[in-house]
Amino acid sequence: MNSPSVQQGGQPAQEYLTFTLGREEYAIDILRVQEIRGYDQVTAIANSPAFIKGVINLRGAIVPIVDLRIKFNLADVTYDPFTVVIILNIGRRIVGVVVDSVSDVIALSGEEIKPPPEFGASFDTEYLLGLATVAERMLILVDIEKLMTSREMGLVEAAAA
Repeated sequence: MNSPSVQQGGQPAQEYLTFTLGREEYAIDILRVQEIRGYDQVTAIANSPAFIKGVINLRGAIVPIVDLRIKFNLADVTYDPFTVVIILNIGRRIVGVVVDSVSDVIALSGEEIKPPPEFGASFDTEYLLGLATVAERMLILVDIEKLMTSREMGLVEAAAA
């Protein structure tokens, strides 16, 4: 899609797609996004983890669909007209993730991204790039490539990423 832009201070910025999961707003690297689609029925796969909703046929390619709301243990998982699937291209593999809604694309420089807080062993922040505040909105930046290539997801081989 787009290459990094330059903000006012001359700092290179990276663009992120923002989306909501429950009451929180998240952001992922826009360069990993292939397209955004409305949520449609998926074909369930027997014995798959609960967060893997199934697969869809995307123009001849079979694409696994991950519901990030279930993966992140959010309480209310509803499917409404705002529910969308973000199609990602990670390591030459196409994966879809279900989110509550997509907000916009924003540019953030490295100085605007703060490291995630330390939670000790009680909470794993391995997949968080950091936090950013934009116009009183707190964004949680997710390393979507690291999450999708993780061993527990088992969707994309790390070597292919």
